[in-house]
Amino acid sequence: MFVYSKIIILLTVAVNFCYGYKVLVVFPIPGRSHSILGEGYVKHLLAAGHEVTYITPLPVKEPHPKLRQVDVSENFKFMPTDIFNVEKFMTKEIDLQDYFLFHGVMHGVLYKTYQLPVIQKFINDPKEQYDVVVIEWLYSELSSGFSSVFNCPYIWSSSMIPHTAVLSLIDDHVNPAYNVHHLSRHYTTTFWDRLQHWYFIAKLSYYRWSERNEYNEYFKNIFGQATIKRGNQLPHFDDVRYNGSMMLGNSHAVTGDGIALPENYKHIGGYHIKDTEPLPKDLQKLMDESKNGVIYFSMGSMLKGSGIPEATKRKLLDMFSELKQTVIWKLEKVIPNVPENVHIVTWAPQPGILAHPNCVLFITHGGLLSIMETLNAGIPIIGMPFFADQYVNIERAAAKGFGMAMDFNEKTPDLLRDAIKEMVENPSYKQRAKEFSAIFKNNIVTPGQQLAYWVEYVIETKGTVHLRSPAILASWYKKFHIDIVFVFVLGFILVIKLCKSLLMLIKIDDSQKKKKS
Repeated sequence: MFVYSKIIILLTVAVNFCYGYKVLVVFPIPGRSHSILGEGYVKHLLAAGHEVTYITPLPVKEPHPKLRQVDVSENFKFMPTDIFNVEKFMTKEIDLQDYFLFHGVMHGVLYKTYQLPVIQKFINDPKEQYDVVVIEWLYSELSSGFSSVFNCPYIWSSSMIPHTAVLSLIDDHVNPAYNVHHLSRHYTTTFWDRLQHWYFIAKLSYYRWSERNEYNEYFKNIFGQATIKRGNQLPHFDDVRYNGSMMLGNSHAVTGDGIALPENYKHIGGYHIKDTEPLPKDLQKLMDESKNGVIYFSMGSMLKGSGIPEATKRKLLDMFSELKQTVIWKLEKVIPNVPENVHIVTWAPQPGILAHPNCVLFITHGGLLSIMETLNAGIPIIGMPFFADQYVNIERAAAKGFGMAMDFNEKTPDLLRDAIKEMVENPSYKQRAKEFSAIFKNNIVTPGQQLAYWVEYVIETKGTVHLRSPAILASWYKKFHIDIVFVFVLGFILVIKLCKSLLMLIKIDDSQKKKKS
């Protein structure tokens, strides 16, 4: 009996091994936070038994035997060097709340990246075959071409809360009446906000329509030859970018708003969060001994805290020195003359710090990964946003009661002192953070398991055509009921004209009767 049991187990393992799929994961943006998201896909898909090829500028160290990496780290030189300059944000010299500015930068980075010899060699190799492609969307749809080359379905990966630019690729634009534009500076839907949102939708729609042929040429330049070599015809860019089988969003109802979503959009927010690993011994000791609590300060990976003007840095340190709490500040460069209660670290295991019971507050730039990690830990936040969706992320946290928003400028040190006092001494922020943390972690299965399930589902259902929204095929005039409005207006005009004609006839008839009499 024991021998039979062993045979059954071995057969089960063999069958599962045989059913592993080949998945291409494309996360080419040269930035640490985006690689964290890409590595999350890699980790969960490998754990599910699949073979993964990973296009990345930041290759995984000590990769899994079933992981193959295509290194595009050369593309760091394509990213503008001063676009994330903290000082220029403070002086308003740079304003990155323009979708079309982001689009131009990211499209340029991707176009140059995909012209690199390593990518051209990869896509022109006929031995490369894949069951599905997972593609990061970040203000460009150019990456959708990998699905044309390998003649397989693809899945969009969105790094933000659902918004009109991504949802319009698989369904329709969001409704500005109750949805905030993801690049807005305010979490409001006033008349002016709604008008700006409608303007953005109209401009985005026109832009995609007017530039479609130009972008089709870029698309052909990158993927045309490789597709034809495999005996296939490259479709038009529009036919490809609107052909995504599914969108997996780094989002959660707690971190966003409960808006209506198409069947092929799935929340998997938090999938990047790893099981809490032990902190380094020195950091563990520091936090254990911080009986008055620890405040963690980090501006993420794209922004460099070392770029803060020296005078502002010194004011922040002077203000931190007045606190009874320990302050851990993630800064790329060690600075001299630091107060005793302030500890500068050039690298920080953020999830582990936030999970420590002595961590009482997180001062953050408001990136969505940081928001999810703080929710996972149940820690309140003070947010100082700089660009993109950070403003809305922080405003939303403030509206939900576990965060506070403030600008980062030369006045920040004085204002931050009062904000820290309010956040630490008012228990309502911590309570709300704990309440939302419980909701965030209350899932039927883990986000990573959902991720693997839906990737497999797309392959097994040959592109999930049955889940796709009919809105993607509807003409724009039907979506806005222009034809119905036109018929009603035309009918109204005809009725008015008919009434006028009848009145004229009645008047003529009356005048004739008067003449006879």
